[in-house]
Amino acid sequence: MNDMIVPNTDSKAPQEVLDDLATELEELTPELKKAASYVLENPNDVGVSSIREIADAAGVKPNTFVRMARSVGFEGYEDFRHPFREAIRSRGTDFPDRARWLQSLAKGGQHDSLFAEMAACAISNIENTFAATDAKTMKAAAEVVVNARHTYVLGVGVNNSNARNFTYLADMAVDTIWTIPRLGSVATDDLARADEQDVLIAMTCKPYRTDVITAVELARKQGLRIIAISDSPASPIVVGSDYAFIVDAETPQFFPSSVATVALLETLLAFVIADAPEEVISSIERFHTRRHEMGLYQEEWKDRS
Repeated sequence: MNDMIVPNTDSKAPQEVLDDLATELEELTPELKKAASYVLENPNDVGVSSIREIADAAGVKPNTFVRMARSVGFEGYEDFRHPFREAIRSRGTDFPDRARWLQSLAKGGQHDSLFAEMAACAISNIENTFAATDAKTMKAAAEVVVNARHTYVLGVGVNNSNARNFTYLADMAVDTIWTIPRLGSVATDDLARADEQDVLIAMTCKPYRTDVITAVELARKQGLRIIAISDSPASPIVVGSDYAFIVDAETPQFFPSSVATVALLETLLAFVIADAPEEVISSIERFHTRRHEMGLYQEEWKDRS
């Protein structure tokens, strides 16, 4: 058994740690072997469980896991589980494991750390997304929307609300932009009469939705121009699209972040309005004037005491 501290353990991937543990297994004492066997059989528990929780599950004392971690070169259990937590944070595991990891932060009184990481990820996602594109590409995509007979905005799951927000804002200026799938419908049916005069804005991030992929493939066959928004250049909706925007969806949460997607869509809409005919401004003014006249807005604060 090797009790020496091995350098650079921080850079190890979870599988490397597991491989090291498997190599040392036969040299461990019975209690350490019990702890190591539990880790090898339940590696996802490492990143989401406290030392007491995993010790109870393995049927050993917490200090056994400290000694087990040292046997493969780590200073303690927290260092040992760091690669596993990083894998969860970077979306290397399933959504339920990420949820359990968030709960482990709360149990450990680490809300400040979670708050800081959420803020850092949100800012970083926007910076990385805008760094990956430019005004020229955004303008080109906006122009095809302006000139299209109809623009269909496709998003399912969390991206359905992002698509509907885009359409809601656009509807103040133009009436050619629609969200799909419509209520009670499927996207492929909504595209049945679409052709080369139309545009499809489609969005999906890992894990990619098959219904979105299928709709994009159909739209491509029917001659629509495709504006794809996804989290990878290798995304199935990005490959073969006319315009592609890669968003950074990093988050410590258990679902992909929408922050950069919303920012990108807002920017695309701004370019659409900028390129649209001058009467669009009048349309926006009439829209808001009508709302004010109908009393939909609180015009000023009144003392109701």
